[in-house]
Order: sequence, then structure tokens, then C-alpha cells
Amino acid sequence: MTPLRFRADGTFTIAQFTDLHVTECGAADEKTRDLVGRVLDAERPDLAALTGDVIYGYGSQDPEAAWRMAVAPLEARGIPWAAVFGNHDDEGALKRRALYDLQKTFPGCRTEAGPETLPGIGTYVLSVGARNGGGAGALLYFIDSGSYAPKPAGSKDTAYAWIAPEQIAWYLERAATLSAGQSAPLPALAFFHIPVPEYDTVWETRPCRGVKYEAVCCPKHNSGFFAALRRGGDVLGTFVGHDHINDYDGELDGIRLCYGRGTGHNTYGKDGFPRGARLIRLREGVRAFESWLRLDDGAVVTEQPLHAPAGAVLSV
Repeated sequence: MTPLRFRADGTFTIAQFTDLHVTECGAADEKTRDLVGRVLDAERPDLAALTGDVIYGYGSQDPEAAWRMAVAPLEARGIPWAAVFGNHDDEGALKRRALYDLQKTFPGCRTEAGPETLPGIGTYVLSVGARNGGGAGALLYFIDSGSYAPKPAGSKDTAYAWIAPEQIAWYLERAATLSAGQSAPLPALAFFHIPVPEYDTVWETRPCRGVKYEAVCCPKHNSGFFAALRRGGDVLGTFVGHDHINDYDGELDGIRLCYGRGTGHNTYGKDGFPRGARLIRLREGVRAFESWLRLDDGAVVTEQPLHAPAGAVLSV
């Protein structure tokens, strides 16, 4: 398998596709597949990150066929891809382990199961090699953010799971080990499905670029993952999905919290809010990243609208 590596021009580009919700391989899913293909043809990314709810397991009679359809545009173009699970992928006949095993049958798949001691399947880190053939030039963390929180006896409320203490400890150990001996931590990005509570905080307290058309559906419990990212010191930005009609990007304590752009046509959206994808570009040796959106109608959005809560310093 060809290793991930910065290009000769020092760039590495990632296409984030989120909430594809492929279900029955019908007309709506064909529109999703076509959208993914058009984004890939226009951008030619070095990696695609699928940030959960790739399929809608509950509504699918054939989850394997749905997953094959979801990744077909990537496989046809030979573009490497890595995925994390959302809360809907495994609600059908195939559970997380079976869906992971299915992923590993595809040549382009870079998903890893991660340590068996951790909750879920798919908490792992990928390295992007330096262009000169040396060691790692950047790190990409993929975190299984779970599905649903346990319900108290008698409760009918649905709450979302949180990133577990064992996963947080794993991240801190990996961040320290992978940056050991470096003059500064390697630039890193983190991909997961369910936003952490700080996505609400950044919108309410900091300038953001983009829109928020629905509530941040984060866990009710803050397990401290964002605080751990601050301690780890390597992650420049996080990328989530889950909330299909939010697409904003805001910085909190030196970390950019970014939503993807909802991709799937076979799920809820909003009139006048085209489906699409978020693109992310790293440059070797630079502790920053660029990001833009490419939409279903062909538009490329390089500057999203500014949201400035009262009292926020306009620094974005």
C-alpha cells in the first residue's frame, strides 16, 4: 500500500465527506455518489475522510451494498480513504466489527481498528510522510465518538455518547510519543462524527465563519477531549459531521473547530443549502491549514459568512 505523503509541492489535501447516509442505493443515493465523484474530479485530494453516517444502517436492507456504493467513487479513482463511524452506520444488520471488516476488503481503505482496549472500533492515527521520503510530516487522528449514551432507568430521552477516558489517554500518549524529539509538535488534525460541547461554546463566544441552522447535537457530558487536545498541543483543527445543516469554522483556544458540509441526499437538509464537501490543505512544515467548501451546484466557497456574537473580538 502506497504511504500517505506530502506532494512534491509540499501540499497534502483532504476531502471531508460527511453524513452520506447511503441507504437503498436508489435515486437519492445516486445523487450522493455523483456529488462525491464530481468533488474528487475537481479537487483530486490525496485522502478522503469519511466522518461518520456513511450509511444509514436502520433504513438499509443491504448495508454491504450501501457501503460499496458509498466508497465506489473513491475506489474507482484510486483515492485513499479513511473512515470513522457515526451513530447510524451500525443500526442495521451489520455492526461495527462487520462494517470494519468490509472496509478492509477495499484497496483504498486506510481505516484501522485501533487498540482492542479502547471503546468502539476505529480510534487510530495516520501519518503523512515528508515529501523527501523522511519521517512523518503531519498526523491525522480518527476517533470513534460512539453512538448513544446509556439511558437512565425510565428515561425516554436520547443522548449522544462521548469520547471515553481511555480514548483520551490513548490520544495523549500518541501525541507525546509521535512528537518526541521534534522541536515542535507535528501538525495534526482530528476527525470524528459527534461534535464535542465546545462546538457550541465557540459559536456562542467567538467569531466563526459559516452557518448554524440547527442545534449542536453534542453529548450532554463533557468528557474533556477538547481539553486534552489543548494539552497534547499538536492538533490544529477538528472536523465533525452529525449536524447536517451546520458548516461553521471557529477558533477556540488555538484550535479550529470545523463542521464538514453535509454530503448525503438521502437524509434531511435545508432548501438553499446545497450538499457538498469540505476541503482541507496542509503544507509541509507549516502549523496551519487552509479550508474551503465545494458544493453540489459547482460553487467553491473560499470565504464563508462571518458570525460575530456580541462582545467577540473580530480576529477571523
